[in-house]
Order: sequence, then structure tokens, then C-alpha cells
Amino acid sequence: MKLWTLLLGLFLWTCPSFSQPNDYEFIDYTYQEYIKSVKFSVSGLDLSYPILDAESGNQLKLAFDDLEYEISNYFYKIVHCNADWTPSSLSDLEYIDGFSEARIQNATYSFNTLIGYTHYDLYLPNRDTRFTKSGNYLLIVYNEDDDELILTRRFMVVEPLLKISGDINAPVNVSKIRTHQEVDFRVNFEGVRLRNPQKEIRATVLQNGRWDNAVTDIPPMFVRVNELIYNYQGRIVFPGGNEYRFFDIRDLRVRNNSVLNIDRFDNYYDVTLYNDRKRRNDPYLFREDLNGNFVIDHRQNRQPDTQNDYAQVLFSLYSPAEYEGEVYIFGAFTDWQLKEDFKMIYNPNVSAYVQKVELKEGFYNYAYAVEGKEKDAEPSIQDTEGSWFSTENEYLILMYYRPFGARFDQLIGTYLLAFQ
Repeated sequence: MKLWTLLLGLFLWTCPSFSQPNDYEFIDYTYQEYIKSVKFSVSGLDLSYPILDAESGNQLKLAFDDLEYEISNYFYKIVHCNADWTPSSLSDLEYIDGFSEARIQNATYSFNTLIGYTHYDLYLPNRDTRFTKSGNYLLIVYNEDDDELILTRRFMVVEPLLKISGDINAPVNVSKIRTHQEVDFRVNFEGVRLRNPQKEIRATVLQNGRWDNAVTDIPPMFVRVNELIYNYQGRIVFPGGNEYRFFDIRDLRVRNNSVLNIDRFDNYYDVTLYNDRKRRNDPYLFREDLNGNFVIDHRQNRQPDTQNDYAQVLFSLYSPAEYEGEVYIFGAFTDWQLKEDFKMIYNPNVSAYVQKVELKEGFYNYAYAVEGKEKDAEPSIQDTEGSWFSTENEYLILMYYRPFGARFDQLIGTYLLAFQ
């Protein structure tokens, strides 16, 4: 009895003990207004998706700023998920070697900036947290002191067992030939024992990393010897959209051709972008972009994480009349969400939608999105940006596998398909 009590005491002493908020959604979302510039990608590859190859030895890096400018007691928690982003039935001990909850240790104050902030970095896996299962994961960051939810981010661990190839074609639907793109692909599963591929394998396809319009739960259309065929006529179809708009504020001391004006005041910068116009009726024009993404960077070789400043950036979209739905600034820096901070206000005096947003020095892609009329409808960028089959997009294919009797969905293949 004394030995058991001693062992229990040692266990409780070595394991972290704290509570965390449970009212979170299984999506990419930033819950606090003072949290800015959230980036989550493979370390060293700022434009990559948060996918960790179990065999590569790479790490994922989460980076964000806290504009309250104080070191906070931020913790992270990791939850294993099914292919549909519901919690899996696995316990922490089954998918984590180490702790599924721990404190974020890397925090640094900004240096020589008008607006002070604290920068945080988290690398996964690390000495406290290592992953033992492939599949979907949700990263939750919260403030342990006041039980406040900070942000959530999706990521994936893949065990690469499949060989995938694909093409982007014009849809068979005549009304969508000029405006949409269809994704067709093939999967070689040689070496993977599939008893019933139609039930064991499911695919998900994302356009430019967006989960809000992803096509999910796709079974194989045909099964051949060691090959799965996904050649649906009309199921894996996306609006082509347009090349994303951009602006470059990698140096707030220099105005470039994407910025109308930069003003410096005692404690902040004010940036005015050129007045945008709707592009729905314009001809398609190729322009290399980041497919809606953004990078935090500086032209003068500063340390961008802690030396880049923030600015109030004024967006404006010319419109002689108001839309029926609300208009939002939309892109990766809005978490691909229609957020209140990015909702534009119609000003009849200038015949335009306007909004100011606080952003860090960097290079940004964006679009204007109109809220759908129906509940839970995905945002539409076709009315403001236009949609073209020729638009350069990239598609991420994810292959999930759950053999008969298994308790979770494995991720056994990923493939990035670019249309250029």
C-alpha cells in the first residue's frame, strides 16, 4: 500500500495538472482580437501546409503575436481526430508519446517597433510531445491563468504508403466549362492490403488549403488491380476563381506600386491601399500569386518575427450599389473565415466598401467575399473576383484509411496537385 501511494505521488508530480477551456470548434480559428499573424506550417517552409511526414524528421512550427505585450501562461493541447474532424476514440496515451498538453516555452518581446507585442513559437513534435499515429489532429492553445481559449489549428500526420497522381480538367457540365475546375486522380495501393476499398478508403480534396469548401468523404469510383480511380463526372469540382489580389508592406518606410500611401504617426503606421474594383466582368489575366496565403517578411533582412511592425491597413472596394449580402476581406490571414473584424462597411459618400485591419509587415494575398444567402453557405468570391477555368490553383489530396475493426482513420497518402 505504501509503495502504491509513493508511485501515485510520483506520477502526479511528473504530469502537468491544469484545466483548459472545452468550448472550442474543430476548425482553424483565432478567438482573441489581440492575437495576430498566426502561421502554422512545416518549419522553414512558410507556404507549406501543416502536414507532418512521419518518416521525414521535420517539425511543424506555430508562430503568433500577442499584442497585449506581456508574457502569458499559454499552454497547448493536442486532440486526435477522425477524417471528418470529430474526436477519435483513441486516448491520449495511444497517439502521443509524452504529454498531449504542455506549456509554450518560446516567447520573445518585439524589438524597436512602434507597436509592442510578444512573439510565440511552438515546434511539433518536440521533447515533450511526439506522435505515434497518423491522421488528423487539432492543436488548441489557451491561457491557463484565466482559462481563455486563444486559437485552434488543424494539422495532419501522414504515413506515406500510397502513390498518387492526378490531373485538373474542364468539368463535363457545359455551364461550368469556362468557370470551374474538376480534379481527377489515381491511387496506386500496391503493398497496402485493402479488403474492401469502397468502404475502407476515403479521399478529401482541398483547394488552396481551404477547408470551408473542401470535397470530403469520397470513395473510389473504380477499383482496378492495385489502383483506385477517382474520375467522377461532376463531384470533385471547384470554382476556378481568379488570381488573388495582393499588397506588399514588407517595408513600411517605402511605398510600392501596390500601396497608395503610408503615414507614420507617433505610435502607429497608417497604410492606404489603392481602391479596388470588381473583376467579375474583366477578362482573365494571369498573375503569379500565393493562392490566398501570406508571409511575414521584411526587405531589409530584419528578424521579421520580432522586428516587423504593425500597421492599420485601409481596404476599399468600389461599388455603385450595395450587395444583398455582407462583404468581407477574405484570405489565409482571415483563417478563411468571414470574420467580424474583416467585414466591410458600405460608405455611400465614396461609393465603396471600406475597412481598416491591423496587419504585420509582410506580403499578403486577399480577395473580397460575399456572404451566402443560405445558412452555412460557403463564401462566394465569384461576384467580386470572377471565376475562370484558367486560374492557377493548387489542390491537396488526402487519403484516409480505416480497415475493418479499426478505431480511427489513418492518413496514408497526400498529394499536391498544381494547375498552371
